[in-house]
Amino acid sequence: MVKIGDIELCDFPLLLAPMEDVSDPPFRALCKEQGADLVYTEFISSEGLIRDAAKSVKKLDIYEKERPVGIQIFGANLESMLRTVEIVEQSKPDIIDINFGCPVKKVVSKGAGAGILKDIDLMVSLTKEMVKHTKLPVTVKTRLGWDENSIMIEEVAERLQDVGCAAISIHGRTRAQMYKGDADWTRIAAVKNNQRMHIPVFGNGDVTSPERAIEMRDDYGLDGCMIGRAAIGNPWFFKEVKHFMATGEHLPMASIEDRVEVARRHLEMEIAWKENEVQAVMETRRHYANYFKGIRDFKDYRIRLVTEDTAQGVYDVMNEVLDRFGNIAQEKLMQK
Repeated sequence: MVKIGDIELCDFPLLLAPMEDVSDPPFRALCKEQGADLVYTEFISSEGLIRDAAKSVKKLDIYEKERPVGIQIFGANLESMLRTVEIVEQSKPDIIDINFGCPVKKVVSKGAGAGILKDIDLMVSLTKEMVKHTKLPVTVKTRLGWDENSIMIEEVAERLQDVGCAAISIHGRTRAQMYKGDADWTRIAAVKNNQRMHIPVFGNGDVTSPERAIEMRDDYGLDGCMIGRAAIGNPWFFKEVKHFMATGEHLPMASIEDRVEVARRHLEMEIAWKENEVQAVMETRRHYANYFKGIRDFKDYRIRLVTEDTAQGVYDVMNEVLDRFGNIAQEKLMQK
């Protein structure tokens, strides 16, 4: 059993990664239903929370049905980060996670996210003070290093553990790589195999199939895997991985009926959460390509799904999808 503080998870938990404009409450709830063991919020700016910026504050929303859930925050100013901890605690998350890995320029340029990989001492001191400032478990998500010439992830992970970090998730790329090239799991395994490490070490990056998740567990010995892009528009991925781990067999792909039903529920939940139909319709579009991935002759429907401006328009297209594809056998439905 894997434990983060007092939170008990299964032997090899599957974590939903924090993804900007993706890992919101409706999507997290869907992933939880499909087998995710632990979910994280979108990353939240410490400065935004302190300014009471509406978008940042909205990200603190949590559904009870998605627990355990971690709220992820980012920043580089100690005073702001400590104040943020106090704000975050009011939402009663199970975990506070610090983002030391986001590679995007607007975050890095402020010394936050992966930008802090240039100042490991600050990274460690921030973590130490935040651990002291809350009774909640504090976890960290980071990358291997700033670039290939500055990778010190074994030392960094050990230092974070020593100041109270309860678990660490490591994306197997440097900031310089962004999302290019292959994730290097051997360096994550080296952290896990350090005899001084006793906190959970989770791998992240390139977990794109059940086989890859098994590889992370059996060949690299990690405590669990954090799943990001593979889950977008595919909350079933968690269920597929668990089924494969238990049986060695692949689950059949979700039926058209299941895909439409979950896509419809996703949009309905987004509208209810955002209380803004237009915004919900716009922000759910990113999922449709994957909800209906691989279906033969689907291009025209996909274009319409991502260009409709109203919820009713989207629902109408989904009804057409059911009429057009609902009675076609699975083997004839999918592209070859």
